[in-house]
Amino acid sequence: MRIFAKSDIGMAREKNEDYYYIPEKNEELNLCILADGMGGYNGGEIASKIAVESSKNYIKNNVSSIQMNKEGILKLLKEAVEYSNMMVYEKAKTDAKLSEMGTTMDVTLIIENKLFIGHVGDSRVYLIRKNEIKRITDDHSYVQKLIKDGKITEEEALTHPDKNMLVKAIGSSTFVEPDLIEVDLELKDIILMCSDGLTNMLSDDEIVNIIQNKSNTKIESLIDMANEHGGNDNITAIIIENNN
Repeated sequence: MRIFAKSDIGMAREKNEDYYYIPEKNEELNLCILADGMGGYNGGEIASKIAVESSKNYIKNNVSSIQMNKEGILKLLKEAVEYSNMMVYEKAKTDAKLSEMGTTMDVTLIIENKLFIGHVGDSRVYLIRKNEIKRITDDHSYVQKLIKDGKITEEEALTHPDKNMLVKAIGSSTFVEPDLIEVDLELKDIILMCSDGLTNMLSDDEIVNIIQNKSNTKIESLIDMANEHGGNDNITAIIIENNN
C-alpha cells in the first residue's frame, strides 16, 4: 500500500486551515485523517489540528483493545470522532475569538482489504476503480440536503450561494453523529481523500484523468490544476493506492 499526501494554501487564502495525518513509513496501522477547518481569528487551523491529532491519538491508544470486526472497528472510529468533537468544542469555549470554530473530518482505516470511514462535513472520500470514480461519502451540507429533497439539481448546487454552508461539523455542538462506512477493496483500487478546495475546482472526470495518467505526481498535478482553475480555497489531498 502506498500513501501520498499534500496540502496547499491555494491562490486566495492568507493561511491554510486544512490539516492531515498519514502514517510514517514504518507504521503498520493504515490510518489517514483529513480535516478542513473554519472559523474567524485562528479558529479554522486550530480546530482542524485538534480534530486530527485527537482522533489519531484516540485510535492509536485504543485499537489494540477492540474486536477486529466491522462492529468493533466502526465503533472505534465513531468514538474517535466523538472524542475529537468534544476536544474542539471544549477548546472553543476557552476563548471568545474561537467561539465559531469547527472543522470537517474524514478518518479512514484500512484493515484486511476493507476500508472503514468516519465522516463529518463536506470533505470527501472517493473510490477509483478501473477508470471509474465513485464518491463514498455524502456532504453534510445545506445544498446536499436540497439535492436530496429534490429542490435543486447537482448542476445547480455547483453555483448555489450557500454551497459552503454545513449542517454538521466537528466542534459546532456538544455531540456529533458521524457517518460510518465500510467498503470492500480490490487490488489496484485507489482511495482519494480531499477537502472541498479540490472538488470545487475540479470535476470528477478531471480527477480520474490525473490519477490514472500520472505516475508519481498525482498529488502535485491535482493541486496544480485546482490552482490553475482559481484555487479559491485551501487544497488538501490524500491518495491511497491498494497495491497489496
